[in-house]
Amino acid sequence: MSTQGITEDDIAQFLLHTPGFFERHAEVLASVQLASPHGTRAVSLQERQIQLLRDKIRALELRQVEMLRHGQENVAIAERLHRWTRSMMLTSNAGDLPGVLVERLRHEFLIPQAAIRVWGAAEAFRSLAFAQAVSDDVQRLADSLGVPYCGAVIHDSPGFEAAQWFDEPASIVSMAMVPLRLHAEPGAFGEGLTKAAFGLLVLGSPDPTRYTADMGTEFLARIGEIASAGLARLLPVE
Repeated sequence: MSTQGITEDDIAQFLLHTPGFFERHAEVLASVQLASPHGTRAVSLQERQIQLLRDKIRALELRQVEMLRHGQENVAIAERLHRWTRSMMLTSNAGDLPGVLVERLRHEFLIPQAAIRVWGAAEAFRSLAFAQAVSDDVQRLADSLGVPYCGAVIHDSPGFEAAQWFDEPASIVSMAMVPLRLHAEPGAFGEGLTKAAFGLLVLGSPDPTRYTADMGTEFLARIGEIASAGLARLLPVE
C-alpha cells in the first residue's frame, strides 16, 4: 500500500473514525511512547492522557477558584452599595444629603477624594456648600456626558474645572465625573430621553490607574442613578 500523499490529518481522521483500530492492534497502543511535558523522559500514551486530564482538572480548579473570588468580590460590592444607599435613605434632612452621599461613598469604596455640586436646587438649599455656583462650561460638560468620564486630570484645562472642587486638588491625577440627572418617566419626554443634568459627582485619586479611559463605567453609572434619585429631594417641586 502506497503512503504517498497521506498526511498526518488523514491519519488522525482515520483513527477518529475507526475506533476499533486499537482494539485490533493493542500492541501498537501499548508501544506508543511520547515525550513527557514535565521532563525529557518518554511516557506511554496512557500516561500522557492521564497527564492531560490532570492538567485540565488543574485548570478547571483554578478557574473555579477565580470564579469564587469574583463572586465574593461582587457580594462585597453589593453590601457596600446597600449600606451607602441605606445611609442616604435614612438621612431625614435633605440639605445633609450631599454631604452624607460623599462621605459614605468615600468610606465604603475607599475613594481618596470626592466632591459634588448641584445647580438649580430649591431656594432653601442655595446657600449651602454643594449649591455653590458652577460655570456654564461645567453644566454643558455634565449635559454632554452620556456615561461617566474616567481618565487623567489636566489641571490647567478649562474642561477640568470640577477637579478644583476637591479638598486637595493638586494631589489628584485621575478622576471620574458622574453626571446627575433624572431619567424621564416613560412617555414624558419620549422613549430613551432624559432630563438635563442637575449636578455632577466627581471622584479623585492620586493613583493614575484608579480611573482610566478604558475602564468600564457601568458601576459608576449605577452610582449616578442612585445618587440622582436621592438628591431629587433638593430640586424645586415641578
